[in-house]
Amino acid sequence: MTTEEIILYVFCWVDEHMQATTKHSQAKLYPSELVTIGLLFALKGGSFRAFYRWLKRDFESLLGSLPERSRLLRGLHTHVNWCEQFLATPTFFTVIDTYGIELLHPVREGRSQTPLGKKGKSNRRWIVGVKLCWLVNDKGQVVAWDWNTANTHDQQFRSVAHQFDQQTITLCDFGFKKVDEAARNLKFCAHKT
Repeated sequence: MTTEEIILYVFCWVDEHMQATTKHSQAKLYPSELVTIGLLFALKGGSFRAFYRWLKRDFESLLGSLPERSRLLRGLHTHVNWCEQFLATPTFFTVIDTYGIELLHPVREGRSQTPLGKKGKSNRRWIVGVKLCWLVNDKGQVVAWDWNTANTHDQQFRSVAHQFDQQTITLCDFGFKKVDEAARNLKFCAHKT
């Protein structure tokens, strides 16, 4: 598949799911176009400035007239909640776990006045960054997610699983176990299982 075919496929899929969302009278892009651009940015990665140059240079004809870069970025930030409708539905069994993302080497901690994250342990090593919590169904699709700084304990993310109480059994490690609190839909699994 060419990149153009992938963009068209993603746009058609998004447009099919967002038929009920209406366009603001002053907006240049339709909601499905904005979400498609957000998905393309997530898939492509890199800086938003480079992504915008690539999109404007190669694929502006597919999306009509693109707004100015900073306006587009503000639109993506404002309507981030539109992406919630693309999360998967929970299955009988789901799995929850956290993943540490290192944003800064621990040696460089404290050099910035506005740090990107906090120091914490992830996978038995120290990192400075954030912790991302995923709840995935048995097909590997994301059902819910949350994030916090790297010094956040896994127990703080229990609410991600608890919102699907009575719908699913969530498999997790003992890091999610909290003393004197009912497990509800959490099923604790032994190490390496």
